[in-house]
Amino acid sequence: MIPYGRQDITQADIDAVIEVLRSDFLTQGPMVPRFEQSVARHVGAGHALAVNSATSALHIACLALGLGQGDWLWTSPITFVASANCALYCGAQVDFVDIDPHTYNLSPAALAAKLEVAEREGKLPKVVVAVHLCGQPCDMQAIDELARRYGFKVIEDASHAIGGKYQGEFIGNCRYSDITVFSFHPVKIITTAEGGMALTNDSALAESMALLRSHGITRDPQQMTHEADGPWYYQQIGLGFNYRMTELQAALGVSQMERLDQYVARRHQLAERYDKLLADLPVVTPWQHPDSYSGLHLYVVRLQLDELRTTHAQVFAALREQGIGVNLHYIPVHTQPHYQRMGFQAGDFPEAERYYAEAISLPMFQTMSEEQQDVVVSALKKALQP
Repeated sequence: MIPYGRQDITQADIDAVIEVLRSDFLTQGPMVPRFEQSVARHVGAGHALAVNSATSALHIACLALGLGQGDWLWTSPITFVASANCALYCGAQVDFVDIDPHTYNLSPAALAAKLEVAEREGKLPKVVVAVHLCGQPCDMQAIDELARRYGFKVIEDASHAIGGKYQGEFIGNCRYSDITVFSFHPVKIITTAEGGMALTNDSALAESMALLRSHGITRDPQQMTHEADGPWYYQQIGLGFNYRMTELQAALGVSQMERLDQYVARRHQLAERYDKLLADLPVVTPWQHPDSYSGLHLYVVRLQLDELRTTHAQVFAALREQGIGVNLHYIPVHTQPHYQRMGFQAGDFPEAERYYAEAISLPMFQTMSEEQQDVVVSALKKALQP
């Protein structure tokens, strides 16, 4: 089976983790800050906070931005459910903005139209989560202009996008957002096994998220309500969570970061080759906005079903039967039973639903060989035949 994604673990990664295993700290030691500094320096952000998952990063980002009861969070329906669930964790309500038919990201035009209506109805969002699907950044400058006009905060869900760029600068520098979130799940571009990170240029947001990831506890005398009782003393000054990253995960992350640019460059080579190999097939290959340099976590094609005598499901099944571990990213969140119980229904976001009816994620990972890629293309050609 050729999987749609796969981690690359080298001897250097293994040695880095073993070194931590032999050290005095398996958690809350020096490696987590080192990993945070490595990512922050690479992308050009002021602060970075490593956590145990990107879902946790989204949660504390929302809390740090003050999202709560009576507030709205808007995001794309084409994303993993965590991009929306983070609002529900805070007691807020969720709505969605349809996607751009070319990038498959949240559409700035649809966002602008929805904001006009929401302003009249008094239902403007407090937070918009812009999801960089497949690693291609949203049109963040356009979203930022709308944020300034309507007064909402912006989180970049860049779980797919570390190593990518927008307008020539690395995604994660928060030029057009309040907080950016990365994921380090094994199928992502770099991995810490499980893990995530929140980045910001706002020191107050960074301080808030640091408290939230570790029970709301501080040992900083300046944050305490009174002088410490002694060197052992700490205070819980708010309600937080156990969202910390371990030293083992951070060591793996530090090692992986050394190959980040190499990984993304290899993904671009594979994508360019896919583009050529698939040019004559009845599929739409990924379109890249000229302002973006995608992290290329995923390579999604859309079937031109009007030119085929087979169905989406049949093509997917035929690929799996040939040992190609294709996947589908993602089922529109508003069609999930949990969200339909909130009142969402099929037809609410037509571009997202059209995308879902045609999309298939082909294998894309940095160690993929051209021979494996040829096998994928050959299997796709066969699957497209009736």
